[in-house]
Amino acid sequence: MAFRLSTALRNTLLEKEAVCGEVSIHVNTITLGDGDGAGGNDTINAASGLSGHKPGDKITIKGTNAGSNDVTVEILLSSDSKIEIPADSLSASEDCTSLTIALASCRGGSFNDIFRNGVMRIFSGAQPATADDVETGTLLVEITEAGQIPFVSGAPEFGINFGETATGAILGKSASEVWSGEAGATAIAGYFRVYPNDVDNHVGDDADSETKVRFDGAIATSGAQLNMSNTSITSGATTTIDSVAVTLPTA
Repeated sequence: MAFRLSTALRNTLLEKEAVCGEVSIHVNTITLGDGDGAGGNDTINAASGLSGHKPGDKITIKGTNAGSNDVTVEILLSSDSKIEIPADSLSASEDCTSLTIALASCRGGSFNDIFRNGVMRIFSGAQPATADDVETGTLLVEITEAGQIPFVSGAPEFGINFGETATGAILGKSASEVWSGEAGATAIAGYFRVYPNDVDNHVGDDADSETKVRFDGAIATSGAQLNMSNTSITSGATTTIDSVAVTLPTA
């Protein structure tokens, strides 16, 4: 068995370009918070006007005092009045209400970007012949960030992410995340399938769909695309994925 990429994923990797999600100009309204967000995240704050900037996008801040907080970072959470970015992104809190601040967010076309805040599902039975084929077997467990539920298609909360850097044409899971989930059925794990954040748009609904972005691989105790110490999944028990290695072949 091997990693199998759907036709839609291969088409996307071949043609996808960076897309600007939102550019917004804020006059006398922005404040920047150093560590005042959830878990100590830094923040971009305004009375309103931030909702066009989406989690998972990279956002660039321009126009701060002396450029000390002009940075490009990932959006973790967002609302109309607050954007949360990783802790230590900002050098210090800053009141920018006397300045004109430009915010520009975008998303690229890499494998990492396509599956940002995505989800993994583990099924029983054999891996389908292609990733275009409809899912087979029984859904055993859904893998999210730290097993948090419910994962909602199209919402960034609880999605899993790959690491920012590939080494030797191998991309692993984010080192800062725990990928896990509570099983809803009992069986032997046979294969996994990974979907983008808007998973509902990419679940197979026919025998040969070339419009669904996803990839899958076999599961075993060794020699598979996802190796587990024990492939027996028990309903109610937690399954944790310690490591993942997505490899692009030379040919």
